[in-house]
Amino acid sequence: MKMGSLRVLKLSGTPYEMGFQHGQAYHEAIHHFTEERLRLSCEPHWTGRSLSREAVLELARACLHEHETYCPDLMEELRGMADATGLGLPELLIMNGFTDFVDLVYNAEQAMPSLPIPQDDCTAFLIPPARSADGHGLYGQTWDMHHTATPHVILIDGQPHAGPRFLTFTTAGCVGMIGMNEAGICVGINNLMASDGQIGVMWVFVARKILQQTNLDDALKCITEAKLSGGHNYLLMDREGRGYNVEAMSTRVQIEPLAEQPLVHTNHCLTAHNHEVERERLPASIESSHKRYQRAHELLSQPAVTPDMLMEVTRDPQAICVRPQPPFMVETCGAAIMRPATGDFWAVWGLPDENDYEHFQL
Repeated sequence: MKMGSLRVLKLSGTPYEMGFQHGQAYHEAIHHFTEERLRLSCEPHWTGRSLSREAVLELARACLHEHETYCPDLMEELRGMADATGLGLPELLIMNGFTDFVDLVYNAEQAMPSLPIPQDDCTAFLIPPARSADGHGLYGQTWDMHHTATPHVILIDGQPHAGPRFLTFTTAGCVGMIGMNEAGICVGINNLMASDGQIGVMWVFVARKILQQTNLDDALKCITEAKLSGGHNYLLMDREGRGYNVEAMSTRVQIEPLAEQPLVHTNHCLTAHNHEVERERLPASIESSHKRYQRAHELLSQPAVTPDMLMEVTRDPQAICVRPQPPFMVETCGAAIMRPATGDFWAVWGLPDENDYEHFQL
């Protein structure tokens, strides 16, 4: 489906002011998306458990203190959004951190076991300077989710009162997802399904805190020093082309530095230590993750990688560009390519093989 030009939301000022501007600009969409994610949080097909709406909201309330401790300024941003939309902080927290929140629901004591669950299918890759055509490191990924998320995709151009300007490829109401700041720090993610979910911090807040940093070491600490609510794989890069792949479950983390070969990650744990706490998934989901992992390696085997080549990787029809299939209807909602050394950011809204990338600059 043709989605048109990617919508750019410019936010500036204090954290509260940025959140209020966000809530005003996408009031209706945020209500719709929040209600949808609340509903999915109660569905066994997504959480692997069966909980009532009130029980789900109570888990979210329990996470508020962890977010206040970890990133009080981002909680101020969420308060601004809450005041602009009339939605509660627990509801907005679920909408923001849905794919971590479902890990928490899965591990809730009062939940009853249910079915193996699906997984969204992001494919991400770090290209070291030695394998890039122009000698600059590159980052790229698809962002795959339930197909009803596609209409909510936006790009935020954030100019906070304090801290670096940033671009983040995200959704209406989410404080940030895939992004890069003017200091050359970039972050991307793959979802992982963790059985050790806990009261903690949702991944979107980790991603935005990373975009507040001006060096790679501090960016890495945003992950390793956080009490994480759920499982995600984080990929980091700076303008010198240094990078890390960080496979982070709720209670354990594995770090792999970027070396001379591209790093690829999809939606399964690559380390045995983390695999011990992966949740049960459907065979088709596991097959998809392994197939995309192998296919991305094949496509990235060339010696002089360019941004255009990475765009073609995201369009790959064999495995990487995902179309919705019942019953779970996961699709590639968009994709992003970043070159932190030069501040170049390319993004596409919707299926990459049906829509055009647009260029943005920091």
